[in-house]
Amino acid sequence: MMLYENFDKNEIYILSMLIIAYGAFFLFPKKLPRDVTSMFLVWGFAYSTFFDFTIGGGLLDFYKVNDSNKYELFDLLTYFPFATFSYFFIYFYERLKIDKKKFLFYVIGWTIIGLVMERISIWMEVIHYQNGYKQYYSLIVFLVVQTVTGLYYELIKRQHKY
Repeated sequence: MMLYENFDKNEIYILSMLIIAYGAFFLFPKKLPRDVTSMFLVWGFAYSTFFDFTIGGGLLDFYKVNDSNKYELFDLLTYFPFATFSYFFIYFYERLKIDKKKFLFYVIGWTIIGLVMERISIWMEVIHYQNGYKQYYSLIVFLVVQTVTGLYYELIKRQHKY
């Protein structure tokens, strides 16, 4: 694994996202039990890694991350903000008291945020589509991941009864 091919705007963007995402994570008041917080941090990291190694630069090779198709340290660092995104999805789910009536709108809202962030990542040259990939494929991924995340959280909440 190489450190990076060129240190330019995509690496600066990744470092900025890490600072903003983890700064917010540590500054926001803690509303979730520690074990639930830890689990959803891992969940976010895991699903971002899973999709990157399947549809991204892995099996299907629909996009490359950063400057090359070779694995860079900054490729690894791109997964860490997803941990906080998963946490904030659940954090605001609780803060906004999302119920069955609001769930679809909540998922759609987060999907829009995800698509905007992906567009910014393309502009900042973190993501480079290839082999016919289109952003509307990401729409499906976001809808599925966020729906599963919300349903999984509901299951955990029932089991923990907090």
